[in-house]
Amino acid sequence: MFTHLHDMHQFLGAMDLFRNRMNTIFNDFDRTASPAYNWVGTEVHPPTNLSDSGDNLEIVAEVPGVKKEDLEVKIQGNYLQITGTRKNAPPEGYKTHRTERTRGSFSRSFTLPYDVDASKAEATLTHGLLRLVLPKAETAKPKQITIQ
Repeated sequence: MFTHLHDMHQFLGAMDLFRNRMNTIFNDFDRTASPAYNWVGTEVHPPTNLSDSGDNLEIVAEVPGVKKEDLEVKIQGNYLQITGTRKNAPPEGYKTHRTERTRGSFSRSFTLPYDVDASKAEATLTHGLLRLVLPKAETAKPKQITIQ
């Protein structure tokens, strides 16, 4: 029974990831179809690195110009979602002549290779880099079995 619940959880996580990606595709299309949109070829989603240090998964996402109050990180099992808002409005009284830095909301989601212990997760934001340290759940760590 537990295996079936775990399989269902992974299936629903994959469906949620698919839904987020489809939303992104349609949002990007709507934005580029708008006459007010200046096509600049920059990424809307933050570039992200994921590495495994043995006991932890470490994620570094580039989010320059985003304040920590405008970021949200959610973890459930092996599913991670990073959402945020880039605010790039000109100062009051100024007129914009060129805009290359994207603004607006973004959402990035991942199916992690392991379940993580969300209660021990750490997040820091320094110089535009969001760094997450996600300890692996005990069930995801390899176990040494003694041969008798």
